[in-house]
Amino acid sequence: MSSPDAVDPIAADPDYLVRILTARVYDVAVESPLEVAPLLSARLGNRLLLKREDVQSVFSFKLRGAYNKMAHLSPEALARGVVTASAGNHAQGVALAAQRLGCTAVIVMPATTPTTKTLAVAARGAEIVVIGDTFDEAEAHAHVLEAERGLTFVHPFDDPDVIAGQGTVGMEILRQHSGPLHAIFVAIGGGGLIGGISAYVKRLRPDVRVIGVEPTDADSMKRSLAAGHRVRLDAVGLFADGVAVREVGVEPFRLARQFVDEVITVDTDDLCAAIKDVFQDTRSILEPSGALAIAGAKAYVAREAAAGRPVLGQDLVAVACGANMNFDRLRFVAERAEVGEGREALLAVTVPERPGSFRRFCSLIGSRNVTEFNYRIADSDEAHVFCGLQVEGRADTAEVVSRLEAAGMGTLDLTEDEMAKLHIRHLVGGRSARTHDERLYRFEFPERPGALMRFLEAMSVGWNISLFHYRNHGADYGRVLCGIQVPASDDDAFAAFLADLSLVGYRPHDESANPAYALFLR
Repeated sequence: MSSPDAVDPIAADPDYLVRILTARVYDVAVESPLEVAPLLSARLGNRLLLKREDVQSVFSFKLRGAYNKMAHLSPEALARGVVTASAGNHAQGVALAAQRLGCTAVIVMPATTPTTKTLAVAARGAEIVVIGDTFDEAEAHAHVLEAERGLTFVHPFDDPDVIAGQGTVGMEILRQHSGPLHAIFVAIGGGGLIGGISAYVKRLRPDVRVIGVEPTDADSMKRSLAAGHRVRLDAVGLFADGVAVREVGVEPFRLARQFVDEVITVDTDDLCAAIKDVFQDTRSILEPSGALAIAGAKAYVAREAAAGRPVLGQDLVAVACGANMNFDRLRFVAERAEVGEGREALLAVTVPERPGSFRRFCSLIGSRNVTEFNYRIADSDEAHVFCGLQVEGRADTAEVVSRLEAAGMGTLDLTEDEMAKLHIRHLVGGRSARTHDERLYRFEFPERPGALMRFLEAMSVGWNISLFHYRNHGADYGRVLCGIQVPASDDDAFAAFLADLSLVGYRPHDESANPAYALFLR
């Protein structure tokens, strides 16, 4: 879907250099440090510097734009109060600005917002309204409140004053780093941060590449730039909730078309690995959206090397833009970080069911540490092993697979298999001779209180549930793996049932043909 890009002509071509240089941000923001990440730099073969916006008082850059916008409001507008929609970081910026400027603030937040962020907003005295599962639903309600109460809407990203406030990050980078600089990596949600940074940097240092980074499941800017107009996504992933925006702003998109060199995407595993990398260098824990730029810098260096264009000995800057991490997510991040960095491989190996086979298997994997090992006898001739191995990278994984295959042990690399990573590793051995007519489905739904119970109530139909697995990952998706026994004669009724579930937010993914299911569960 696409949206028209009409924009207020007064705001269409602001002089961002002047706006940024005169932005009122330092009443609430500090000039964040630009620090070398020594361990990451050594691994990348470049000097990677982190722009530490995670050290701001609200643990993200968002207070810059929010305060700059509100500081430019008239006394009459401030007296009436402000309203905004946000998944958390912008909300904290608005709440802080309202405190400092002595006005009321109403914050509309989606139900998927991490508790860490809602508590922080409440602590600053703002009124919180929780509604919907996405930013778009929250924004729509915020505009209703704007009209009903006569409040001023403070847009999270599509406003020149907000963009100029965020652009002070770019101003500081160039002031703190006057030497040669290859590229600046910036997370993209609605586009306000990269709009402000790129407008400033390209005006003064056009040789410096400005590279946006988005999650693979929330890549609206990348798609919009490719299409030549703003593209509205049907759905966005929620892991990096701070950038879970279906459509970038009009003004950020205009600036990106003019100033941004490219946009690259990274997946959830890449983000988890980047969070761990930053922790090892700084002992700070970024939120997923805060780690986007770091994951993007790593992906960029790896891509260029693979294409025969190695980037070596250069200075790179990544904006660490937020650290409002929900503690409950850490277990998921820790589990996926090694996979994201290519340091853990998940393998399904078929070995002969006879004495000495396990010893032979161990000798083939060598000195590599086994992180997980599960198996289930398939029949009298062979067994299926599910194992996790610590490896040195994806090339090392390929070497292990090759050695096992050469020894006659059929091997399936499940490292990139989402169902295997989320569920199979916890369910190996769950075979049953009674699972006739079983169909396996994976369901995802926005995680919030009561979501699992609502799912179970929706599943109250006549078919037998033969398998059920659920893991709570904090404020991420709720994930369920479900085996349902459905005879072929009920195909039409089952298809209608899945369609009804999808309409109420429980998206089904058919895993019945997944090879991991055939090996370990069927």
